[in-house]
Amino acid sequence: MKLTPFTHLHQALGAKMAEFAGYNMPISYTGINDEHQAVRTNAGVFDVSHMGEFVLKGENALALIQRAGCNDAAKLTDGQAQYSALINLNGGIVDDMLVYCIEQNKVYMLVVNASNIQKDWEWIQQFNDGSVEMHNISDKTCLLAIQGPNATKILQPLTDIDVLNMKYYTFAKGVFAGVENVLVSATGYTGAGGVEIYFEDKDGDAEKIWNAIFEAGAAAGIKPVGLGARDTLRLEKGFCLYGNDIDDFTTPLEAGLGWITKFTKEFTASEYLQKQKAGGVEKKLVGFEMIDRGIPRHDYKIRDVEGNLIGKVTSGTQSPTLNKGIGMGYVLAEFAPVGSEIYIDIRDKQIKAQVVQLPFVK
Repeated sequence: MKLTPFTHLHQALGAKMAEFAGYNMPISYTGINDEHQAVRTNAGVFDVSHMGEFVLKGENALALIQRAGCNDAAKLTDGQAQYSALINLNGGIVDDMLVYCIEQNKVYMLVVNASNIQKDWEWIQQFNDGSVEMHNISDKTCLLAIQGPNATKILQPLTDIDVLNMKYYTFAKGVFAGVENVLVSATGYTGAGGVEIYFEDKDGDAEKIWNAIFEAGAAAGIKPVGLGARDTLRLEKGFCLYGNDIDDFTTPLEAGLGWITKFTKEFTASEYLQKQKAGGVEKKLVGFEMIDRGIPRHDYKIRDVEGNLIGKVTSGTQSPTLNKGIGMGYVLAEFAPVGSEIYIDIRDKQIKAQVVQLPFVK
């Protein structure tokens, strides 16, 4: 398994470790519920250095991103980021990603999922005529997500960047904990506020930054958080997880990602997706809450009141905030309206649930 520059720190803290996307990653430290509440109410630190980062440079860098991605990256100016997705020839999602505009029309950074790094790299490369310089900087890039309502307050003394007033989906480069050229981004996968920071591990900078964050946040009770709570936090906000809620066989329109699918330009399978939009989708990704007691899990079957199979669960958990079972799943479009009664197969029983408006936690 691959290690991140923080692996030894996780182990020293007694983290429960497991393989994820080829990396030895922390799943939890003090327990998923405890870590979840720390992020929702205060602040927590995630090591997400397993994520992939590509830098694209050149006069045609934007054109390449426009061709491969479904969102309109031409709207980005320096210091702005955008959520987007790579689309395959059948309209399915190769991966979801963040696009960072470092220098408008010339330099961009794409952040992709850890399990898809090689796949995404090869997919984008096929559209590159050689005029765009592509650098896979994944292995040398550290990424920490400091999330929660108190995160920026804790971090502000460590940096010359005005993180307290940073607008959502913007970023800046500056000095952080004495380390130069750190990219601080007002993004995250928890919906709890905070930032993500990207930097290279030169001369022990990773450990220096980690220690500085925990020293600055000690009095406020900042906590290290594992991938277990990351998953429950993102699910409460209705954020899609690649491989569960979206994949090569689901389109952005089916996944409720029409808002990042811009037909003002041509991109892979844009014609197919336009037809799908005009004709309407057959299945839709919905959020649901359990009415009766039960915890939905990935791949559980979804049925209608008469027991007919109408879909399957893609993500599910016991919500630490709501203290009830919640999930997302694909159902036939006729069962997608909010308020629809559905049933989840849990241990050979059909347990009642209801389609609700996302996010689960406002």
